[in-house]
Amino acid sequence: MKTASRPLLWVALGASLWGTDTVLRRPLTAVWPSLRIVLLEHVILCLALLPVLWRSRAEWRRLRGRQWAAVLGVGWGGSALGTLCFTEAIRLGNPTVAVLLQKSQPVFAALLAHALLGEPLGWSYWRRLALALGGVYLLTFGNAPLAPWSQRGGIAPSLLALAAAALWGSATVLGRFVLDGVSFSTLTALRIFSATPLLALLALGSPARAPASAHHWLLLLGLALAPGFLGLMAYYRGLQASRAAMAAIAELSFPATAALLNWTLLGASVTALELAGFAVLWIGILSLNTGPRATDQE
Repeated sequence: MKTASRPLLWVALGASLWGTDTVLRRPLTAVWPSLRIVLLEHVILCLALLPVLWRSRAEWRRLRGRQWAAVLGVGWGGSALGTLCFTEAIRLGNPTVAVLLQKSQPVFAALLAHALLGEPLGWSYWRRLALALGGVYLLTFGNAPLAPWSQRGGIAPSLLALAAAALWGSATVLGRFVLDGVSFSTLTALRIFSATPLLALLALGSPARAPASAHHWLLLLGLALAPGFLGLMAYYRGLQASRAAMAAIAELSFPATAALLNWTLLGASVTALELAGFAVLWIGILSLNTGPRATDQE
């Protein structure tokens, strides 16, 4: 398959689009429970991706048992259960704790990529990961004290956030495995279509909290098409020509978009340390493209 130009920047672009998620999703929680939001989002994506699934039927019909198992891991783990775990972690506990713990995702992805795909993990990888995580920490928390964050909600929110990180990290590795046999657009469609039946089953009996307005439906449409459709397409385009462990670092770009939107749309203040974290994060991501090639062995 043809290698995409600067693949890790495509991964970072897709993850940056995911940063729009909070601004679009938060108002929807007033009218729908988490399960209903995620299900409706996937239904819209199914309609958008149906032509892709039909045109690529020759590709996915050739998949073998292990590849189909990986597709289910991506859809059920990444699209369905990972999103639900993270949403519940935010609902039950302090969102800042959930965000910090979710940033452990590259560690899960790296270890699984090493175990399943044989990707090497040298000191160069861990240095880049440490640099990116340091930037994310400063961007997310600045100089706020850490101690009070752990005093809300008990251990359950932390365990849910770690579960989300493990599920999303696993989905990165399993997706890279499937991309050896299908195109990035086909995997995007398979991810959404495989997750939707599970979400429909889980969402049975979850009533709406309040009547939804036309504004809420427009927000839902934007949620499905921006961080959903466009974000996943860009992400899998980059992942197709990247090592899974490196792509997991590039995924850390999404807090930068979230912080920018919180600042411009929600009036959140930005400190000098947070701006420094933004710079450090992107230095770490850009270093992935100026060092050894994403597909090279270390």
